[in-house]
Amino acid sequence: MNPVDIAGLPVGEGHPPRIMGVLNMSVESNYGPSTWGDVEHAVEHAEEMAAEGADIIDVGLQSSNPKNPWQAVDTELERLERALEVLDAAEVDAVWSIETRYAEVADAALEGGFDMVNDVCGFADPDMPDVCAAHDAAVVKMASPPDIQSPGHLRSIDDCFAALARGGFTEKTIIDPAFGGWYDEKTYEDNWEMFRRLREFRAFNRPILTATNREDFLGDIADRPETEDQLAVSIAAATMEVERGADIVRTHDVPETADAVAVADFLGDRRAVESGPAAHDGDDEAGVHAAELTGVTPREVARNTLIREHDGVDPALAVTLTFAAGDLPEAAREELMAVGGEYGLLVAADDAGAVVSGDHVDAAGDDSEGGQGSSPAGEGTFVSGTLAAYEDALPELSGTPALEALTTTIREALERERL
Repeated sequence: MNPVDIAGLPVGEGHPPRIMGVLNMSVESNYGPSTWGDVEHAVEHAEEMAAEGADIIDVGLQSSNPKNPWQAVDTELERLERALEVLDAAEVDAVWSIETRYAEVADAALEGGFDMVNDVCGFADPDMPDVCAAHDAAVVKMASPPDIQSPGHLRSIDDCFAALARGGFTEKTIIDPAFGGWYDEKTYEDNWEMFRRLREFRAFNRPILTATNREDFLGDIADRPETEDQLAVSIAAATMEVERGADIVRTHDVPETADAVAVADFLGDRRAVESGPAAHDGDDEAGVHAAELTGVTPREVARNTLIREHDGVDPALAVTLTFAAGDLPEAAREELMAVGGEYGLLVAADDAGAVVSGDHVDAAGDDSEGGQGSSPAGEGTFVSGTLAAYEDALPELSGTPALEALTTTIREALERERL
């Protein structure tokens, strides 16, 4: 993803995922541990979060939870006065973010020292992009309808994708897919589906912020309906979010989330390279960024071709799916290999007569050096190929009962991965 600089803090490919700690200054916010009405305790909480690993402190001026009443711009401006007192008093080495839906509030906050804006209504206020650009400030655009009173009130991943695309971006826009509790519109199932498909949002080539901490759609999976019991499920989700492309993880639980994200980043598959300065339209400060996208699905390929011009190559020829099968009878294995070879599927099938011993494979019964602990070599069958190859081969394979489990799995994957 194209990196974004937030007051000297780089976010995006080539940089570690950042932790955004939550500091609510709205009396109606539902999660008590992150909510502070008075300046003194808000300062203490901000300093504590920064010490525990928060790279960004996100100050909320009203709740976006639909259970709570919507607040007009004047209320946010009044609360901003206290937020600016907190900013001035706190001694932290962190970026300050203001969560607001109003361009007027964003302008005043940025003028007063805030570094970035977290727009929970996704540019529903049409002046928001211009205000942020005028301050050269980063802005998070959350997927939302063009309604200042309805942050996040969307249902499907397609709705969220379209909302982010609507109205465009500034040069420093970070996207937020809008997970969460807008359950009149978005169900648990909708959130689960979007989580599984989070990588698709990489198509925008912009840093991604995720905010799933202590959400009920996670608690439901583990039968943890109460917010105070949802730390473990939130940590599990955070690790997967990083693996699937999150560059900022927003959380109420800074130290635990920071640890989990550090492990996920260190052991994960995020790979990127940035070249030295390169000339682009006379700008000798510009750099070229390249990243390997792991775990790419056919849907993600389709997303990219939908929002960009492309060379006309069929996406079915540009991405592979891989499957594993076990206990296939010898005749079924032979048929699978023959059909695979004909249609361009890579099939690696086990040989029941071979064993692995030491560093190499020998025929069964060969008492070679290193034979202690010998076991069947390469148990199971590995199949990999493009969508087009599977589609061509399936009619040939579908009539074989012993391959039914494999062909059913392949067919379901093809159906699931199409937009």
